[in-house]
Parts: sequence; C-alpha cells; structure tokens
Amino acid sequence: MPSAEEQRVDALTEPMRLLRRGFLIFLRVECGLLPATLEAYGRDLDTLLLDLQSGGADGPGAITPKALVDHIRSLSRDRGYAPATVARHIATIKVLCRWMVATGRMDENAADHLDQPAKWKRLPGVLTPGQMRRLLAAPTAPGGARADAVPLWLRDRAILELMYASGLRASEVGAVGLSDVVEKIGVVRVLGKGDKQRLVPMGRPAMEAVSVYIRDCRSRLVTAERAAERRDRGRLFLTRSGRPIERVRVWQIVTHWARAAGLSDVHPHTLRHSFATHLLMGGADLRIVQTLLGHADITTTQIYTHVDRTQLTKVIKTMHPRG
Repeated sequence: MPSAEEQRVDALTEPMRLLRRGFLIFLRVECGLLPATLEAYGRDLDTLLLDLQSGGADGPGAITPKALVDHIRSLSRDRGYAPATVARHIATIKVLCRWMVATGRMDENAADHLDQPAKWKRLPGVLTPGQMRRLLAAPTAPGGARADAVPLWLRDRAILELMYASGLRASEVGAVGLSDVVEKIGVVRVLGKGDKQRLVPMGRPAMEAVSVYIRDCRSRLVTAERAAERRDRGRLFLTRSGRPIERVRVWQIVTHWARAAGLSDVHPHTLRHSFATHLLMGGADLRIVQTLLGHADITTTQIYTHVDRTQLTKVIKTMHPRG
C-alpha cells in the first residue's frame, strides 16, 4: 500500500512534482537538512501544492501573492491549524519562494508580504499614554547603590525612551551604532529586516536620555583595555562587560522595568505597537508610519488602524505624547 507521502505526490501534476523534487533536493544537498526536517518541509509543501491544484492550478505559475494569502488563511480558518503550525507553513513557503527566485522559477518573491499568523489572530497590545509615562519613569538608581557603581539604569532608560520614540524592534536596538545617532538633527539610523536602513526621528526626551547615557554610563563601560580590544564593536548600547547588548537582554530590560511600573504582559514589541498606534490615532498618515516602522508592505502597518474605538478614547489624546 502506498505511503501517505507517495499518495500526496501521486496526486500532484507533473509540473508540481518537478518543483517539489527540485526543492527537496536543494534542501537536502545544499542546506543539509536532517530527514525529519526534510519530511516536515515536504508535508507543508504538499499541502500548498495540493491546495493550489484544488483551485484549478496545474503548475508553479499559480504561486502568486494572493494565492499564498488565501492558502495561509485557509490553514487557520478552514483547517483550524494552531498559530505555531501556520507559522511553520509560512516559513516553508518563504524558503520555497526564495529558492524559486534564485533559480529563475519566479520573477518576484511572492512570499515577501507574508508574516506570522498573529496578525490575523489578534490586535497588538498597546499601552495608554499614562501607562507609557509610568514605564518610562521606572528606571531609577537602585537604593543603596555605591557611588562608583556604573549607572546602568541610565542605559535602560535610554533604551525604553528610544524604543517608544522611534518604534525600534528589540533586535534593532542592539544593532544601533554609536555613529548612528545624529544628535544635531535628532535622528537615528536603523538597520532593519533584510539589512534595510531607515532614518527615524527621535523626540527630545529620547535624545536627552541617549545623550546622558553616552556621557555618564557608556563612557564608563568602555575602559581603555576594552577600547583596545574593540570589545564594544562601535555599538551604542553595551552590557556591563562592555559588549554589545543583545536582543534577549533588551527583552529582559523591558519586562523588568514594566514589572517595576506595575504593568503586566509588556514586551519590546508593546513599545513598537504603542508608538505606531499613538501616531496613527493621533492623525499621522499611514504611509509615514509605514516608513518609520520599516515595513516593506503597507498591509503590515494597517493592523494598527483596526484598534477598537473604546480603547482609543483612553489611549490617544495627542499625536504622540513624547514627540
């Protein structure tokens, strides 16, 4: 009796089978995937190809942005797949489309616009301006600290201010270089997803917090010995040992000070969500917010326009409280 995989392959048209075979060879030979991982990719790919065929497609040309969106939505809506499972399917499709573009099977990446299923599942968490003020005021010198202790709370305050003022992701915070901060005009150069750069303005509170951190904290983290080793790699935000801060540490900093402010379920993206929502609901143009966030597709930004009106009345009073 044919295996489940053989039955799936037999149901594919010849062009779809050729696409499947070439992609799995690439994953096995070029990427060195283990058999179990390769099998999972194969199952996800078969689900996509058979879904396309059920809609009348007979070849790879049917892999279009609209077809992919319809397919992903059907996984959640019609089949009841969990968000984690849908996310895995999206990852498979992204790898497939990159391979198709690289091998000339596709002109433009049809999966560029796909993102994680959370965008269809729920709205992002947003803090009110009052809650945000509490969070930004939370970093203070610990009681009983030694006079010669490095004031890392200044670093933490600068990170929180910058993330809210400029909408940075946690990974982008760690990538900001010292030379990326242009104090004269109050902007920061950000390296986002896909190594795309963008210039984002900083509000005055954020600029002042960053300046104080550089003067009173960072200068003490880069000792002569560490400077000789170039341990800081020119990055703006450093750890106690003088090394560039990483995404996980940024996450810990945000959650720590959120708890100190009496706030729950706050993470780095909460600040980014709040940045975007406060701007949009205060009257900012959607395209401008898209540029500030570094979104390649405006549909990613549009989720921030769907916040319930009852929430907005308590969230938004000005375009941006700390602009």
